[in-house]
Amino acid sequence: MGDNAEVRAKFPAVGKVSPEFFDEVIYPNLGSHRPDVLVAPQHGIDCGIVRIGDGKVMVITTDPIYTVPQYGFERAAWFAWHILASDVTTSGFPPAYVICDFNLPMSITEEQFATIWKVFHRESSRYGASVVAGHTARYAGTDYPMVGGATFIAIGGEDRYIDPGMANPGDVVVITKGVAIEATGILSCAFPQTLRDEIGEDVLRVAQSLFYKMSTVDDALVAASIGVRDDGVTAMHDATECGLIGGLFEIAQASGTGILVEKEKIPTDPAVQAVCSYFGMDPLISISEGTLIICVKDAKAQTLLDALSKKSIRAAAIGKLTRREDGFWMISQGKRRVLEHPKVDPFWKAIGEAIEAGLE
Repeated sequence: MGDNAEVRAKFPAVGKVSPEFFDEVIYPNLGSHRPDVLVAPQHGIDCGIVRIGDGKVMVITTDPIYTVPQYGFERAAWFAWHILASDVTTSGFPPAYVICDFNLPMSITEEQFATIWKVFHRESSRYGASVVAGHTARYAGTDYPMVGGATFIAIGGEDRYIDPGMANPGDVVVITKGVAIEATGILSCAFPQTLRDEIGEDVLRVAQSLFYKMSTVDDALVAASIGVRDDGVTAMHDATECGLIGGLFEIAQASGTGILVEKEKIPTDPAVQAVCSYFGMDPLISISEGTLIICVKDAKAQTLLDALSKKSIRAAAIGKLTRREDGFWMISQGKRRVLEHPKVDPFWKAIGEAIEAGLE
């Protein structure tokens, strides 16, 4: 097999590129090396971090503006904004500046875009962020859900930011809300009629309520408030592609640690289990924007849990980071089994097949 064929084999049909493709194609080709770049693109890192002088850093993240009209434009815009803000706040800082590039489909109306823009304004205002630049246009050939991209920026002290590379063996692993939050929230809102027949009205209602939990912005800001680095939280990462297990591996890869987690301590809502079961997904490896993975010093773990509880954010300590040589393990019903990276998130297949089958 030639070099190009090998690259194609590691390039996914859908979803994020594989770690192997990232290592071979993207990571070695990041332009010039600059000493002011403190955190560059790497596995498990949600943001880039650049020193800007006077003891300050600039935290930067970028993502598609993911907009699904079937959610309703207000709800879709809320989710699009919080996807980006969730990443930047894993640094421990709130968003400060927003840059939006809207490449809109020809079918969008003035009223629909006005709804999207007003939500971006509302959520930015809520967290003290200003829109500072952008581009807005309609183009033939563009379509939902990817209607452009945005960059979010935060500013803070160089001695106060955190990233997953700062986690250490012995840190307690805490997660918020539970697993498969995004997969459940999206599928229950996208196919309500089908799920109503399969899991019942009451369970469906709970599943749909998870939609507005698909954000880790408040989770991250509360976590950072108890102290960072040696004083508390060492790392944060939102569990998106490949869910909780994928997120844990990304933190371990960034920090050079191992993992030991207890399955029975991982919160899994019955409504999540019902939706995932219907679509044939393992909730532990299904996309879960809304689940924040927090690594915290053992002495501050209870302080963190108490702080989250006071803000009505469900959280649980599910395990610890270990030495890399100790490996990656999950304890279930008293037995240890090796954890493996899922590589492919089952959500994409599930939603693709549901659309193709005409589920409603």
